[in-house]
Amino acid sequence: MARVKRGVTTHARHRKIIKLAKGYRGRGNSCFRIAIEKVEKALRYAYRDRRNRKRDFRALWIQRINAAVRLHGLTYSRFMNGIKRAGIELDRKVLADIAAREPDSFKILVDRAQAALAQAA
Repeated sequence: MARVKRGVTTHARHRKIIKLAKGYRGRGNSCFRIAIEKVEKALRYAYRDRRNRKRDFRALWIQRINAAVRLHGLTYSRFMNGIKRAGIELDRKVLADIAAREPDSFKILVDRAQAALAQAA
């Protein structure tokens, strides 16, 4: 009788890990035991950095808004307070984009924020 080999699911799992490890250096892309460690570590980094990317972009948007607002004689915190008081509901991503691409439109927003601050005071 022919010998029965039981390894279909194991081979599939090995292939999946080796496929994920494509591009790694040394034995990390070919040796299963090493590849599984490398892939698990890479997935941990990816999970962590998906959250860090959101943090980094928010910081970038704040810096861009602050730089644009200071050209008009305001600080970031006073500008955001004025925007909120004026009832303008734009998030930081959109504000940063407007500040970079449409300075004239951003000037209008700054003027509205300053007017709302003056009215509140």
